[in-house]
Amino acid sequence: MNTRRRERIIDEVEAASWLEDGMTIAIGQPTPMALVRQIIRRGLKNLTVVDAGFSLDLLIAAGCVRKVITYYAGGGFGIPVMPAFRHAAELGEIEIWECEEGILCAGLQAAAQLLPFLPWRGGVGTSLPEVNPDLKVFTDPIKGETLLAVPPIKPDIALLHAATADMYGNVQHYGGPGWIDLFMYRAADRTVVQVERVISNEQVRADPWKTTIPAADAIVRAPFGAHPFYSRGFYVQDNEHLREYSSLSSDFAAGRTEGMTMYLERYCRRPPTHADYLEEIGIKRLLSLHEY
Repeated sequence: MNTRRRERIIDEVEAASWLEDGMTIAIGQPTPMALVRQIIRRGLKNLTVVDAGFSLDLLIAAGCVRKVITYYAGGGFGIPVMPAFRHAAELGEIEIWECEEGILCAGLQAAAQLLPFLPWRGGVGTSLPEVNPDLKVFTDPIKGETLLAVPPIKPDIALLHAATADMYGNVQHYGGPGWIDLFMYRAADRTVVQVERVISNEQVRADPWKTTIPAADAIVRAPFGAHPFYSRGFYVQDNEHLREYSSLSSDFAAGRTEGMTMYLERYCRRPPTHADYLEEIGIKRLLSLHEY
């Protein structure tokens, strides 16, 4: 009998091979951009994506998305709605499952608990049930309150970013996980976590209470893997890069597609690995993003 624990470290190319056209993919915060770029590199289509902001807009611009489940489509920098998202929504190129943060968490929790729905107060008395007919208004049989029934949101796979993990998939965040990541992890059939560093199992066992996700299905070693976003304890957000993308997304939505095509080619399609992407960004730029 083999009692040896399974080692779970794979590279981002192998992790991306787990993804298929038509899947439901949940993407955590901060965004695991090394894995998101692999989605684009593989040319996946017809995805249902649970995500928000820049990375959601990027996947839409790349033609990967059929349906969006999102609580936030803004991009910061004075952009209330990301341009590629708005453009695709207005043309009917994507289906949008409208929700707010609490509804999203309730749907993920319903999936995690194998329930047909979970009740939620948020959205009662608003137009959300009209905009999203999957949300059903009902009367609580115990207290007679009016509530929303939120159906399960079931990802095939969750893609997350964290600080560290050991080879057995025990993940630790610095300063706690992204607020929605644990909901995604519990709901998804499989979870891939990219990390800044792989640490020893002895380090994990020395402070086990820091473990936020036990035994993730796969760990991808990806230093600077959240770029252009932040990673707590390692680097801050690259606002210059994000402003550049936001400008290109605005051009793309206005029909000027050359800049977005060049961006996708330069940063997503041409570099075969995350290491090649980091070379494209440049060591000086990366080191300038120090946290303190």
